[in-house]
Formats: sequence, C-alpha cells, structure tokens
Amino acid sequence: MKKILFNDKYLLTQAVLDGTKTMTRRLLKEGTPLGNWEETVKHLPYKVGDIVAIAQPYEDIIECMAEYSDIIINVDGSINREFKAGWANKMFVRSNLMPHHIRITDVKVERLQDISEEDCLKEGIIFIEPFSIIGEDAYFFAVKRKVGRMYDNILKFFSSPQRAYADLIDKISGRGTWKRNPWVVAYSFELVD
Repeated sequence: MKKILFNDKYLLTQAVLDGTKTMTRRLLKEGTPLGNWEETVKHLPYKVGDIVAIAQPYEDIIECMAEYSDIIINVDGSINREFKAGWANKMFVRSNLMPHHIRITDVKVERLQDISEEDCLKEGIIFIEPFSIIGEDAYFFAVKRKVGRMYDNILKFFSSPQRAYADLIDKISGRGTWKRNPWVVAYSFELVD
C-alpha cells in the first residue's frame, strides 16, 4: 500500500481527517508525458480507485494502534529501534500501520494557477462570510506554530480563495511556486477511515 504525506505545519493532515480537505495538488514530476492521457496516467503515483494511507508519525497515532503498540514500544517504555525514525517523522512510517486512509476519486492535470474557487476550498482553504473585522468575505488557512514547547494555531486571512491558496502553496512548495505556474496533478479523494 502507498502512503501520502500532508503538511502538518499548515494543519493539512488534520484538515483531511476533519473532511475539510478533499483535494491535493502535487507538482508533476519532470519528464511526465503530457498530451496522451493514458501515457500520463502511467507515470502518476496514484490512480482513481487507489486506497492510500495517510502518513502520520507513530507518536500521534499510538493510541489508535493498540494492536501495534507492543511492537513499537518496548517493555521498558523505549521506542523499538525499527520504528524510531518514524516516531516523530512520518516520512519513515510503514503504510500498513497507518489507521487512516483515503480513496482517490478523480485525477486531473492542469497548470497551478488554473485552480478554481471551488477547488481552493477543497484544498482546505476556509471561507468566512462576512468577516466582522474587515466587513467583507474572507478566506483563510491555519498555521501551526511552535511556541516554546507548545503549539499555537494562527490564521492568515485573504480576500479571495486563490490568494489564500497561492500563499499556502508558496509556503509548502517554495517561494515563487505560484508565480512559476507549473503543471500539477490534482487528486480528489474521500476519507475511507
């Protein structure tokens, strides 16, 4: 089974688990053929119908993994060496141990800036109508910020969903990504468990 990673600094894993994020865009890998859909699909990591594990660090999910906790945590309370790398870093977790999964429901390839207002909201951008401080509609995303040993959530507000998404994608994929307008693959998905 494959796994997929969502950015935790911007609370995107939580947005998937809450059902407020049902779409993700990923930069198209260099050399992926365009123009012939059948050839393009062969090069994509996920296909329609795929069930994909949502990667989370073991420390975040150990409570819902009761059947695996004995193999991850030793009798003396230390972390089993085999699972140490994935304890705080979801890059190194095993997909078959993840408790949450999504099913890919649609795949399309487009330029990043072709994202619609509706798709921005599926990407986890949140709409508030009307926002009392500025008296207009507002769109935002949350940022998880470390303050000492604790985490704090802050919100960034924008006048349009595209502006909010442009700021988010530049933070996740690197400054200038929105302006570069690369080809992306957009995956729609539903939460399975």
